[in-house]
Amino acid sequence: MLKEAIYHRPKNNYAYAYDEETLHIRLRTKKNDVEHVNLICGDPYDWKNGQFQTHQLPMLISGSDELFDYWFVEIKPPYRRLRYGFELTNDSEKLIYTEKGFYTEKPLDDTAYYFCFPFINEIDVFHAPKWVKDTVWYQIFPERFANGDKSINPPGTLPWGSAEPEYNNFFGGDFQGIIDHIDHLVELGITGLYLTPIFKAKSNHKYDTIDYMEIDPQFGDKDTFKHLVQTCHNNGIKVMLDAVFNHSGYYFPQFQDVLENGENSIYKNWFHLREFPIITEPMPNYDTFAFVKDMPKLNTENPEVKEYLLEVGRYWVREFNIDGWRLDVANEVDHQFWREFRQAVKSIKPDVYILGEIWHDSMPWLQGDQFDAVMNYPFTNGALQYFAKDAVKATHFANIISGVLHSYPNNVNEVQFNLLDSHDTPRILTICDNNKDKMKLLYLFQLSFTGTPCIYYGDEVGMTGGQDPGCRRCMIWDKDKQDLELFNFVKKLISLRQTEPAFGNQGSFQFIEANDESNHIIYKKTFENESLLFVMNNSNTNIEVKAPITSDAIDILSGEQVKPGTIRLDSYGFKVFKLIR
Repeated sequence: MLKEAIYHRPKNNYAYAYDEETLHIRLRTKKNDVEHVNLICGDPYDWKNGQFQTHQLPMLISGSDELFDYWFVEIKPPYRRLRYGFELTNDSEKLIYTEKGFYTEKPLDDTAYYFCFPFINEIDVFHAPKWVKDTVWYQIFPERFANGDKSINPPGTLPWGSAEPEYNNFFGGDFQGIIDHIDHLVELGITGLYLTPIFKAKSNHKYDTIDYMEIDPQFGDKDTFKHLVQTCHNNGIKVMLDAVFNHSGYYFPQFQDVLENGENSIYKNWFHLREFPIITEPMPNYDTFAFVKDMPKLNTENPEVKEYLLEVGRYWVREFNIDGWRLDVANEVDHQFWREFRQAVKSIKPDVYILGEIWHDSMPWLQGDQFDAVMNYPFTNGALQYFAKDAVKATHFANIISGVLHSYPNNVNEVQFNLLDSHDTPRILTICDNNKDKMKLLYLFQLSFTGTPCIYYGDEVGMTGGQDPGCRRCMIWDKDKQDLELFNFVKKLISLRQTEPAFGNQGSFQFIEANDESNHIIYKKTFENESLLFVMNNSNTNIEVKAPITSDAIDILSGEQVKPGTIRLDSYGFKVFKLIR
């Protein structure tokens, strides 16, 4: 065995409390190097005749990537504490792996050899809001969804959809427009609404905040926003707002005071200023988002800044009963601020959802003291590379997704925010080169995967658009111009996610096959005694697949009954079988 590949740590995604009495333990080994793994475990205070008392539990492979196999076991320690190691075997060798290294036999004279999970303290268990697991999100860029109140149009507002989106044009989208079209979300099956920033700002995207306590007048007033939240809640839809605490806008009054008064400004410590006088061109001499002079970085370690922003977090939850915060550029803000932010907003509403925008490995933010989830871009990138771009084959895709699932604990994965596109990216139909069949495969995979999925407004009716601002076109409301067949397809998948436990977030995910020659994948979702088998042909040719069906099954999309044998799939075709036991 390759010892260098064998890895475990008694924390984070390798050993964690799934709930108040259950531990999940994972082990990594070189791919195809180990045939069997047993968990060696016992209570640290259980001794007889001078020996530590242990028992063994078999571990199963929960997934593999390009280099490694991952082994998994669930255990309920009687006294909520555990010492443990691993017994690994293949056809030529047996190893005992412990915190102190490798042995040929179990050391039983001292528990110090073994990995230690000291105690399952309830306060340390990762808890995300339960409602998120069953939520299907819909992201709206408010300026471009619907114009419901022309009396509050900003100056220079263009007729709806009359021009291509630009960085500085306006079409008058507002809260009333969303309220007027709430039936569209209800019919689709949406249960969560994610709004990009609504606070007072100069731009059409509103990520350059002027006042965090005021709504931009082009969207409406606070009474209208309360009406929007209540309308959503009356229709079973949660509401999540977007906040930028990493940086303010150029016209944020505190920054304007710094520009006017320089070193004499009472707000000079609200920002990261390197020298005086302040210079904005050609390169700002203060820290910003990227090098954008209009977005000065806030000093979240400053007590005044911290209290101001924490009150922002509390205020919109307390006064408007919102259900979540999506946090922009979250990785550039200090961890201590996020710890205090979590405490602040959850003191008002314990089940508020806290979502960070982080594009890379996010384990430091997902240990129960900061975020409930992050935007799952590794999932996004893997799905787009395989289904949309044909950049990777089936095996590579399966490796990517297995890596995604093993990057975090299962109770984190269940609330990860799984998106395919957004206001920051080209639309998925455009990425798919307008191939609607590829787009359907993406939706089928997204809506049957572990986590909480999000649909970007307009995608469900076939809207296209390139990199922003192209992806921010006005929503199409003319039924004759909407792709209603695509809408009904997405609606059907959302319905299955809500009515079939194994299809949705309660089902455990497992790849069964990834075939590079035909470029098809097979995966299974299992919940209790129910299993669903997904067979997807990501190629432009018809194929025949020997699916692992041992008895009669039902295709839940067509209602057709299927017998064991070979399955024919059209190009970019798919089947979802409910296995009858």
